Amino acid sequence: MIFYSGTKNASSWSFRAWLALKEAGLVFDEVDIELRLPARQEALARIARFSPAASVPALVDGETVVFDSLAIMEYANELCGGRLLPGDAKGRAVARSLLAWQHSEVGRICPALSFESVFYDDKRVPTATEQAGAERLLAAWGDCLERSGGPYLMGSLSLADLGFVPTVMRVFSHVDVPARWGHVKAWMDALLQRPAVLEWMAQATPLPPVRLPEYFGGGRG
Repeated sequence: MIFYSGTKNASSWSFRAWLALKEAGLVFDEVDIELRLPARQEALARIARFSPAASVPALVDGETVVFDSLAIMEYANELCGGRLLPGDAKGRAVARSLLAWQHSEVGRICPALSFESVFYDDKRVPTATEQAGAERLLAAWGDCLERSGGPYLMGSLSLADLGFVPTVMRVFSHVDVPARWGHVKAWMDALLQRPAVLEWMAQATPLPPVRLPEYFGGGRG
């Protein structure tokens, strides 16, 4: 298998798919695709030769091309015998609901606090709107952890946890977690200390930051 990944300090979608492949224990080669300008257009044109989405991440397994982060995560789960989703139908439905929420909506919570901003030394103070967005996330995660009993959202590690890793980083590298959400903070810490997460970050952190102008002017209110 060959995994085509975006720039590691910019592509949160690649991060999610890569984590699923790693946690599934799969062996794959990796090709990094430069997303910074001016190389971006030519780099993605390479992907367009075999993927209709012309984007990263993309996974090539023989003649099969899986070209969406969520699809790659589900494929990784199938290849490892399904152990990254709960064994019961209701549990899988909840985990997939969390994944779908991340895929479709969570990016609109604190949108100016992008994944790129995780790597900024001069982080700004979060706005009141961003603080409120962080509280919404904490409440959702806290409810899942209380229902499952932890230590992960569905009890054991699942795709739902892995999908939220970049969100945890981008929002809570700016917002402190209140003491009443201690069980959520413990979940965050457990996720961020997983060997696969540390491996990605060890490669991402030394890269030149991708500076987004909207970060310092965005999110007001």
